Amino acid sequence: MIYLDNNATTPLDPAVCDKMSWFLKEHFGNPSSLYPIGRDAKELITQARETIAQALGASRSEIIFTGSGTEADNFAIRGVLDAFPDKNEIITSSIEHPAVVETANYLEKKGARVIYVPVDPYGSIDLDFLKDSITPQTAIISIMHANNEIGTIQPIAEIVKLAKKQGILVHTDAVQSFGKIPCNVDDLGVDLLSISAHKIYGPKGIGALFIRKGTKIQPLILGGHQERQLRSGTENTAGIVGLGEAVRLLMEKSEEDNERIAKLALELKNGIEAQITKVRFNGHPTNRVKSTLNFAFLGLEAEAVLLALATKEIYVSTGSACSEDSEEVSHVLNALGLKPEVARSTIRISLGRFNTKKDVRTVLQELPPIVRKLREISALDPDLLE
Repeated sequence: MIYLDNNATTPLDPAVCDKMSWFLKEHFGNPSSLYPIGRDAKELITQARETIAQALGASRSEIIFTGSGTEADNFAIRGVLDAFPDKNEIITSSIEHPAVVETANYLEKKGARVIYVPVDPYGSIDLDFLKDSITPQTAIISIMHANNEIGTIQPIAEIVKLAKKQGILVHTDAVQSFGKIPCNVDDLGVDLLSISAHKIYGPKGIGALFIRKGTKIQPLILGGHQERQLRSGTENTAGIVGLGEAVRLLMEKSEEDNERIAKLALELKNGIEAQITKVRFNGHPTNRVKSTLNFAFLGLEAEAVLLALATKEIYVSTGSACSEDSEEVSHVLNALGLKPEVARSTIRISLGRFNTKKDVRTVLQELPPIVRKLREISALDPDLLE
């Protein structure tokens, strides 16, 4: 099996699996209990929180555990809007993850005003448009750090500078950037930042939200005192332990991992462009997470390419895993200005820690003949789609 859909989810690192297995076998106490087995569980949560805070350049008290990156995004946006009842405007971008887009849509139906900042053909936001969109009613700006489909990195620090002049809070969804590019919260300047364990070789069902000290925010989930009374419910301690271990490994391995993955991705990109005609690369040529490759194979349906590769046990995707079942054209590719026929021909390849040179060479051996064969039977003319 060659797994090339690491932006959707990553395999569990064996060290993370071992740490979680140890925890599940040795610990079962409720972290809120005062007796020793409860205190032991609480201490493990504290250790994980400290590790994550260290990786983000934050303090331990600024890390709140959530059930996912999606929950963290919801919490950041809705929690801030609830904390500022006299403000009802949200600024976000046209290429956000569904966790932000659907939250914005929900709040819009409840009376909030949402401004969507457009992007250029490479997926970079229009900073001037964002600046002009700020009003005294703006409560929060939420712009993702790196896009999940095309990898383009946004100028978060510059956005923060614009926002701070007006006293506006800034949230960034760093689910696809954490561990791949620097995510120090002081360097970025953000007030809130979301991460997710299963994008960094940790378990599913656990995420975290950085909330800068002093930030006004209301909880979404009520019913207990956990997480500084901001996220009630007995903690998913096994997941938290797994997230903490995954982050520890990131700090240990990410520099070496990212350098190696970038070389593999470049070899794959160059090989595809050299061997396959009528192929379009989507995303910024340089200012992007290097592990993400997004290609349109003009004249083909992406699903046909994906299924043909799957018969060879090579697994890629056609976009965000959170909207994969939708028949609609990707809103990200639509925002880039791609024709619907081009957008439907697009596949995303995302490399990770466990990919090898052999994987890349196998893809370069199998993909070109698949594309040639599919084009022979396709009714679409690739020349008309450029």
